[in-house]
Amino acid sequence: MRRQPGSWKEELESQRSSKDHWFKTGHDSPVPWDLREKFGRIEYFPPDDAFRLALRLARNPERQIVTMTLSTGGPRRYVKFGYFEFPVGGQTVRLWAYRPEHIEGQDYLFVPFRDATSGKETYGAGRYLDLPFTATDEYTLDFNQAYNPYCAYNDAFSCPIPPVENWLKVPIRAGEKTFALKPDVQLPEE
Repeated sequence: MRRQPGSWKEELESQRSSKDHWFKTGHDSPVPWDLREKFGRIEYFPPDDAFRLALRLARNPERQIVTMTLSTGGPRRYVKFGYFEFPVGGQTVRLWAYRPEHIEGQDYLFVPFRDATSGKETYGAGRYLDLPFTATDEYTLDFNQAYNPYCAYNDAFSCPIPPVENWLKVPIRAGEKTFALKPDVQLPEE
């Protein structure tokens, strides 16, 4: 089920512009200082309403903990909370959503994923979506909001690598593209 298009494109472009400004000038930006003069803006796929999906989360009936490997090699634990199923590229795919166990006071679902664009058009280790938690289990999975982890911009950051269960064989041509000023990470295939 898709939502109706509206001013979401203008809002998305405004968010992207603000993020570009922060990445270029913010004291806490993940872009290293030595690359900021060369940094113009983040590259994105054009906004596409086909990648804005109104979906219901199928909750995991049991409390299951998964450990994701971090880009720096350490572990991080998450609750495997539920999954979304939806059609894309002529297939029905499933993406798991997780709740961070390590962050107090923030109630959101974390959806890390790789897809057929990873390592080619997008960051090789994958991209993320963050969804504000809802008690109704109704969510908008908007891949136009898919973003690179900070380790895509700077090796000083430690980022969770999407688990194999969230590696899609179809392309998701929405959201952030590869950061051209930093060499991409190469991960083994599934």
